[in-house]
Amino acid sequence: MSSGRPSVLFVTDLSYEARGRRYCDEDIYLSSQLREAFDVALCHPRDAQALMDRFDVVLVRNSGPVIYYPEQYRAFRDHALATGARVFNELTGKADMAGKQYLVDLCRAGYPVVPTVEGVDDLDRLPQSDAYVVKPKFGADSVGLRILDPTQLRGIDDRDVLIQPHVAIDYEVSFYFIDRTFEYALYTPDPAQRWQLRAYEPTQADLDFAQRFIDWNGMRHGIQRVDACRTAEGTLLLVELEDLNPYLSLDSISEQRRLRFVRQLTGALSELAATDLPGR
Repeated sequence: MSSGRPSVLFVTDLSYEARGRRYCDEDIYLSSQLREAFDVALCHPRDAQALMDRFDVVLVRNSGPVIYYPEQYRAFRDHALATGARVFNELTGKADMAGKQYLVDLCRAGYPVVPTVEGVDDLDRLPQSDAYVVKPKFGADSVGLRILDPTQLRGIDDRDVLIQPHVAIDYEVSFYFIDRTFEYALYTPDPAQRWQLRAYEPTQADLDFAQRFIDWNGMRHGIQRVDACRTAEGTLLLVELEDLNPYLSLDSISEQRRLRFVRQLTGALSELAATDLPGR
């Protein structure tokens, strides 16, 4: 029997192990909070396509990199697009959701992005560096990432990879958004400790920087994380725009901000659940 409340299929892999983070803790907390407003069921990403039609909204959270289950993700995505399912994040993302080609495209278009090319033939377009970062276009969680010196770089297989100079930075900073609205920011005082995070109070210039990429992506419904680095010269550069299932580091923010985030997410999901599906 229906409770009369909207239902949410919470897609997560509670067993996924990530370096420096416990995804399961975040999703256990978040799903428990959402139960105050929704009927919530958790499922593994491999089961999402088979279950999604029974729910008002599908919330994709810490489900792990889709490189580990590409066929199931493709089936989920195709089914969602064919049926007009309410998916949060919606499947229109142009950033990490579609691979990392966007970093090359944004760099070419003059956006403030870590300089990025897609092959050794384009190395002359990058600043000279003592080391280069090579990462797969369809990687995640640093899977397949390599740091090479210039002599090593010339001999690589550069199909489906990105190449960036190893940039000297002061710190990394992440900006978190729900439905294109800024929620909070965190930074890494020690760049060598990526997930040792502290609260960051952004300036208006910082917010303008992050909002520019959110506006570029054009996603109406979803959680996005703008990852940037502050260079030694003081400039902010985009590192990644996580628009599929960004880890939120909720344990690194205050209880007040955490509860505000839950309220905002509840409102966003409620709004999405109330929208009409195609053909109804």
